[in-house]
Amino acid sequence: MPWPLRLLLAILGGVALWLAFPGHDVWPLAMVGVGALALATAGARVRTGLAAGFLLGLTWYTPMFVWASTYAGIMPWVAMSVASALYPAALGGLLALLQRSAAVRPVVGAAAWVLMEYARSVTPFGGFPWARLGFSQADSPLLGAASLVAVTGLGFLVALVGGVLARAAQFAVGSGATRSLPRAALLVAVATVVALAPTALPRPTEGEPLDVVAVQGDLPPEFTRTLSAERGTMLERYTSMTEELAAEVSAGETAAPDLVIWPEGASDLDPFSPSEGPTTVEQMMAGVDALGAPVVLGAVSYGTGEAPRNIVLELQPGEGVDDTYQKVYLAPFGERMPLRPLVRHLSEWVDRIPDWEAGSEPGLMDVRLADGRDVRLGLGICFEVVVDPAVRDVVAGGAELLVVPTSNAWFGEGDQSAQHIATSRVRAVEYGRSVVHISNVGISGLISPDGVVHEPTDLFTQAVLRDELPLRSELTPAVTTGPWVVPAAALLVLLALVGLLVRRPPDAV
Repeated sequence: MPWPLRLLLAILGGVALWLAFPGHDVWPLAMVGVGALALATAGARVRTGLAAGFLLGLTWYTPMFVWASTYAGIMPWVAMSVASALYPAALGGLLALLQRSAAVRPVVGAAAWVLMEYARSVTPFGGFPWARLGFSQADSPLLGAASLVAVTGLGFLVALVGGVLARAAQFAVGSGATRSLPRAALLVAVATVVALAPTALPRPTEGEPLDVVAVQGDLPPEFTRTLSAERGTMLERYTSMTEELAAEVSAGETAAPDLVIWPEGASDLDPFSPSEGPTTVEQMMAGVDALGAPVVLGAVSYGTGEAPRNIVLELQPGEGVDDTYQKVYLAPFGERMPLRPLVRHLSEWVDRIPDWEAGSEPGLMDVRLADGRDVRLGLGICFEVVVDPAVRDVVAGGAELLVVPTSNAWFGEGDQSAQHIATSRVRAVEYGRSVVHISNVGISGLISPDGVVHEPTDLFTQAVLRDELPLRSELTPAVTTGPWVVPAAALLVLLALVGLLVRRPPDAV
């Protein structure tokens, strides 16, 4: 295959991967994109593989991350896309090395994809695990496999199916294609079985019901234009909506819920400030006391320090603040600014982003309900839901319900919010937990352990979501297998590279 055709194939693969994710939701195209890169790199020089991988990454991430330009501007978006594309570039070079014989190697190629996605998840500056293959499969028959091999293993299976289809394509169109058609048909059958088999896996949804209310307050117009509004505007909106619910309960129009969740940053006043903290908590408690149910909400607090903290509070009726969680995994370039002097040249917004203070404990919160029950929540603030250890640690720690309070206000009307809630759907199946995914601006939803979203909201609307979600404590195999997928993939790639080295003639070493 001439190198221009290889590069064109990689570009088309990148477009396919972009279209596979929420916003377009054509999930089978994730396999097509993987297969395109496999074909583009099979038998190619390493430098051609590097170029093919980079072009695939650029045409994948640039349109997918366009929401990053909403307020930050064009340059940070382009820089983010280019930096992200360096990882598929390295993958393309590695695939060219692993596929020197010009035959697509589906299993080792899928392992290489796992290593690429892991590298993106942890580097640089803590990584950015967004847009992993597994997160494109919220509506796919493959989704059930997440409960067995975690989202990392789900990505392996997506890449494996893509690699098998690419190998089938080689048999179907290569020399001697007529004789090879049965082999191509067999490989297509294998890919189909791998893709459909997880539908047979159970997705248990039974569990003690919890009556949950989640409040989406939307944002005032002045906030959506400038990301600033008069202090207290947001808190007043959430307290008033909760008080309206309490009035309905008092009038006998509805029963009191077990638990109420507000999103990230629902309080724009500091509940632990020496000056405004007491009045802030008093304002919060008006609705909590009237409702007679605990409220869990997001807030920003400096307390008595100099750095802000992204926190979640638990408020108990008649008592006030009972527990807090401080976000552990801070988003690079969002809650901390690496290379600030350099990045300052890319966007005037840089110095509006302070370096936040990270927490140190997993997001576990025990909440006492009005009927005397206790429920253990597993909290993942905003982007923490894409961080594997953040979610796995709370599930292993006994979380019965996952809560993802987020804002999404930075990203306008793009696909970021749809991509975000799809991640929560994958996590629900991965760990067999209900998920409350609640945003200031949407898309919010109450997600059952089978990954189904109940009452999803639209963007930039006010909404009060309510449903009974099952509490579950049984651990899925993914809790155990998840951490082993990357080491297993690394071993597989290493053995393949050693095998290539051993088979080379001595004068070529």
